Amino acid sequence: MPENAYVVRTFPNSVEAEFARSILDANGIASMVLKDDAGGMLPFLGVLHPARVVVRQKDVDSAVRLLDAVAATDPKSPPPLLN
Repeated sequence: MPENAYVVRTFPNSVEAEFARSILDANGIASMVLKDDAGGMLPFLGVLHPARVVVRQKDVDSAVRLLDAVAATDPKSPPPLLN
């Protein structure tokens, strides 16, 4: 992991982590998903090593606010965008 990358959220599987990453990327926040599931061969390792979404230090506050806003919205409404 790059030294200036910070974990903003953990998820039990890579699908949820990739969804969060796509929301961040759509809002101009560069992010990565880090996971340790033996290249997808052992997905149950997510119980021990959850998928982590990481962003640059300068984007931590914006990423956390955006992911919190998405988690608080109605699933039927479109995701909020940061202004």
